[in-house]
Amino acid sequence: MPSFDTVLEANFVEVKNAVENTAKEIGTRFDFKGSSAAVELKDKEITMYGDADFQLQQVEDILRNKLTKRSVDARFLDIEKAQKVGGDKLKQVVKVRNGIDSENAKKIQKLLKESKIKVQGAIQEEKVRVSGTKRDDLQAAMALIRKEMADLPLSFDNFRD
Repeated sequence: MPSFDTVLEANFVEVKNAVENTAKEIGTRFDFKGSSAAVELKDKEITMYGDADFQLQQVEDILRNKLTKRSVDARFLDIEKAQKVGGDKLKQVVKVRNGIDSENAKKIQKLLKESKIKVQGAIQEEKVRVSGTKRDDLQAAMALIRKEMADLPLSFDNFRD
């Protein structure tokens, strides 16, 4: 029975390279001299530091630019609110999404059921496996998922015929 997996995975090698390039640019830029602006990656979290909201925004812009150059979709970033850290310094945590959360997986499954396309969606940990009898139905399901779930950078892999 033909099937494919709907996944939400960022290329972490490219994310790491983008964070390192951002840190390098922060170190060389004149407007960041003598400030506490920095960026670091731990597990699946990017932490940005700065002296003010404006500086944090600049660091975020540099990071987005570097990620885009490395073909990593900015929709993978889940940016939290800035927090005050000792004195006048600010810290902002950016989580890199990995895996479809259960709420979105249920939305995908419901979308497939309501579409009247002859496919079934099965939630498996952090991905949704879609299976059907015809290859054309699976391709229609891919197009439907891409269109309806445009806010998520979903990809499809493990296509079996």
